[in-house]
Order: sequence, then structure tokens, then C-alpha cells
Amino acid sequence: MEVREPIDPERRRLLRRAVVEHVAARPGRAVPCVVHVGTPGHGVRRFTVRDDEPTDHALRADIVAALVGRRRDTARSWPWLWLTRAGDLALHDLDADWLAAATTAYAEAGGDLTMVVVTRRGWRDPRSGAQQTWVRLRG
Repeated sequence: MEVREPIDPERRRLLRRAVVEHVAARPGRAVPCVVHVGTPGHGVRRFTVRDDEPTDHALRADIVAALVGRRRDTARSWPWLWLTRAGDLALHDLDADWLAAATTAYAEAGGDLTMVVVTRRGWRDPRSGAQQTWVRLRG
């Protein structure tokens, strides 16, 4: 499901939590790209994307399917997927690559994909363009 305005308060709180957790996880250090599946703050599965291990669409889709499969056993609804990375919120090739893989994996599983990209300054839905940024984020 695309994130679109108006965003309900609970969803907005969870999106902010994803940003706060991303900022807190690596204060002042290089930030690797990480794929997260779950609900921010609740039993999240992670996969760190390594530059020295190239992936293709099929491998990325398999990674997402494995992460989603593990979460579906305990979740009442389809888990969210968010990609944390360095940089700004403009669409990067990496975002498009993981969006395509997530779309494939969720479609094959019959699920409803909610995906956002999270940076140290905010979040963005790569499909709808909805986003929120903060100049100074406090936990």
C-alpha cells in the first residue's frame, strides 16, 4: 500500500520511529544500506546490503521473500519494508532496485507492499512521493 496524505497518526508515529531508530543506530558513522521487514520497533528482520556482494533482481526478490516469509508467521497484517541508507531522499538506483524486488516478492506471496526509504533526515515513499523530513530530529 502506498503511503499517501493524509497519513493516520499511528502510521506517522511508526514512520518517525523508523527514522529515529536509523539515526540512533549509527551516530556519526558511515551508514550501510539495510533492508528492514516488520514494524518499526517490533520484531524487525534486517538484511545489510554490501557493496562487495553484487545482487541482481532475482536475488533481491529472494532476499525480500525470505524476510517476509519469516515475519508472516507471527504478523496479523503484511509487514512493512523500509530501506535505510545514507544520502538525501531523492530516488536513487538502489531504491528502485529494492522497490522492484519487493514488488515482485510481495506480489508472488499475495501481499500488500508498504515500502519507504529512510535516511537520517526523514522518509519517502518511492512510489507516491509522499515524504516527511526534519531539520533536527529528537528521539
